[in-house]
Amino acid sequence: MIRKMMRSLCLMVTAIFMVELVAVSGAMAATPETMQDKLVAVEKAAYGEAQTGALLDRVSRLEKDFTKSQPNESVMKRVDDIYEKMFMNDLGPSLITQMNAIEYGLTQEVSMKSIQERVNDMEMTLAGKTSEGPYIKRIETLAGYAFGSSTMPLEAVTIPANTLVKVSTVTPINAKNLKKGDQIEYQAAEDAIENGLLLFAKGAPGYGTVQKVTQARNFGRDAEVEIDFESLRAIDGTDASMLLGEESKKKMESMAMAAGASLAGMLVLGPIGVIGGAFIHGKNIDLPAGTELYIQTSEDVTLYGLRVESGAAE
Repeated sequence: MIRKMMRSLCLMVTAIFMVELVAVSGAMAATPETMQDKLVAVEKAAYGEAQTGALLDRVSRLEKDFTKSQPNESVMKRVDDIYEKMFMNDLGPSLITQMNAIEYGLTQEVSMKSIQERVNDMEMTLAGKTSEGPYIKRIETLAGYAFGSSTMPLEAVTIPANTLVKVSTVTPINAKNLKKGDQIEYQAAEDAIENGLLLFAKGAPGYGTVQKVTQARNFGRDAEVEIDFESLRAIDGTDASMLLGEESKKKMESMAMAAGASLAGMLVLGPIGVIGGAFIHGKNIDLPAGTELYIQTSEDVTLYGLRVESGAAE
C-alpha cells in the first residue's frame, strides 16, 4: 500500500516540478589573469580584504607572514609564487589546504573565514590568547596541536565521477522569487569520507545558477525551475564540478522507499529526490533552506583528502 502511495505521489509531483541540470567542466576556479587580481585574491584569503599601500609593501608583508622573502625576484614572480603557495596544490598541499586540514583536525569543521581570523580563533580556543609572529610559524604550531606534528595527514586522491555527496540548500528555491541567472548557494550536509579520507567537510560551500524559471499559469501549466549545481568546495579548496544525475536520483529514490510512511518529510520530485521538507504550494515550487538532496561529481577530480580514519580500506 505504501509503495502504491509513493508511486502515485511521484507521478503527481513529477508534473509539478522538473529540474534539469547542466554539467560544468573544470574542477578548479579560474586563476586571476593579472598580477593585481592575484595579489587581491591572496590578501582576501589571508586577511579577509584587499590591503592598501605601496605594492612592494603589500607583497613584502605577505612574504613575511606566509612564505620567504624574494627581494631579488621581479614583483610579478613574487606575486605568482605567493599565489601558488596560497591556492595551488600542484607541488604539494597549498596553504588553504593545510589551513582546512588543521581547522578540521581541531574543530571538526571548516570555516570560510580568512586565515588571519581562523588562526586567531583557534589560538584563542586553545590558549585563551593569540600569539605573535609570522602566520606560517603559527600555522605549524597549530598543526602540532591538531596532528601531533607539523606533518599533516593529507593524501592525493582521485575521486571518480558520480561520487555522491549529500548537500542542503542555503538559498530557498521558490519559483516565484527566482529568475534566470540567480545564484543558488548550498553546502555539504555532512562530511563526505571515502576510504578514510575526508573529501568534503560538512558546511563546505557550493554554488549553482538558475538556468530557467517558468511560473505556474492557468490551464494546468505548472511552475518549472532549471538549476545547474555547478561546483562544491573540497577540503583542499578545489571546486569540484557537480551535477544531479542518475546516481543521485537512484540514491534518493532508495531512501524514499526506505522511509516507509515518512512521506511528509521525503518526496521524490521528478528526476530528483528532495529530503527534509519539500513544500509544494499548489503548483508552485517552494523548497526552503535546509532541504537536503544528493548530487554527484560530474567527472574524475584529483585533490588532497584528509586522513581521518586510520586503518581504513584502501
